[in-house]
Amino acid sequence: MINKLLAATAVAVIAYATYPANAAKVQAGCSGGNLEKAESMVETMAFGESRWAAQREVAAAQDAMLSGKMGVCAAHLSKAMHVGPAK
Repeated sequence: MINKLLAATAVAVIAYATYPANAAKVQAGCSGGNLEKAESMVETMAFGESRWAAQREVAAAQDAMLSGKMGVCAAHLSKAMHVGPAK
């Protein structure tokens, strides 16, 4: 019983210790500089469906950032940066 309790405590300590590092990584992914970079990339894209999709993702990232949802913001920025040409 004691071993199970010690193991559960160890897992909780490890999870708690790694959470701030992960939060900092997400925070860095969703920054004003990264939003600017994505917007300038979208501006250089040819007009079409890909550009429209990238613009929607950037707008969703801005919305999420203003709402304080940094993980969602980072996900939308990543999608915007990886939009490929329409096929």
